[in-house]
Amino acid sequence: MVEPGLNDLRVDAVLAEVQPLRRTPAGVPVLSCILAHESKQIEAGSPRDVSVELQAVAVGELAGVLAAAAPGMRIRATGFLAAKSLRSRAPVMHLNKIEFLEGN
Repeated sequence: MVEPGLNDLRVDAVLAEVQPLRRTPAGVPVLSCILAHESKQIEAGSPRDVSVELQAVAVGELAGVLAAAAPGMRIRATGFLAAKSLRSRAPVMHLNKIEFLEGN
């Protein structure tokens, strides 16, 4: 059995891409999207420009909320990282919470 460990991610991002809402064979809503993040961070005492795109997925009720969002909207996304699939170990952010930020 795997013991619980810290896997918590929070990022402010722009919705770069929102895929159409789909459903699992069991009827659970799922929505995939791409989050684009840009910021200035401090690394080893020096400022650094940071830019990254993350694949993300929302499942259940949250998928329906995100389906109403449009590309270009700014959000604060909270969730955890998991492998995309058994074959692809690429990370995907699984969203637990989203907040729509002002300035959308």
